[in-house]
Amino acid sequence: MIFRWLASLAVFAFLSAAAISPTSAQLDKLNDDYDSTTPIEITADTLEVRQDENLAIFRGDVDAIQGNMLLKADMLVVHYRENKESPDKPGISQIDAEGNVFVSSPNETAQGVRGIYDVDNKKIWLAGQVVLTQGDNIIQGEQLELDLVTGKSKVSSTTTGDGKRERVRGLFVPKRKKIN
Repeated sequence: MIFRWLASLAVFAFLSAAAISPTSAQLDKLNDDYDSTTPIEITADTLEVRQDENLAIFRGDVDAIQGNMLLKADMLVVHYRENKESPDKPGISQIDAEGNVFVSSPNETAQGVRGIYDVDNKKIWLAGQVVLTQGDNIIQGEQLELDLVTGKSKVSSTTTGDGKRERVRGLFVPKRKKIN
């Protein structure tokens, strides 16, 4: 189910960088472009499984690749639960990415210090010097929140130590018309 996070991060990078709320057709198009049946390869320096806590922890230069999508982080923590219907296939409730989080697909990137995907509530947070890109378009802020059910996304800023309010920044570059 890690692929759900990869797909979701690509979705929020696309939606946030485009500064739009998705329509059903847009989400269907993104889902059509993303093949969740392809294998996922995860590499890390270490893998620790804490069966009694239902955790799988990948540490050290973590790369998760599925098709043309990539997730990089210093650490990836997968929270899982028993699946009583299929005991050999545990369900995933949450995925946390910590440190130098970077997600990319062919046309979008998202990066921050940490990310959380709440599978049960279908919500994603990316925090800490968030940068979203789509082509030449860029959005920067301190935190991104995305509700996958409603399609609403919000990029917010923070207050600095001296009480000054940072601001969300966006650069939107219009597409140039092709001249024949």
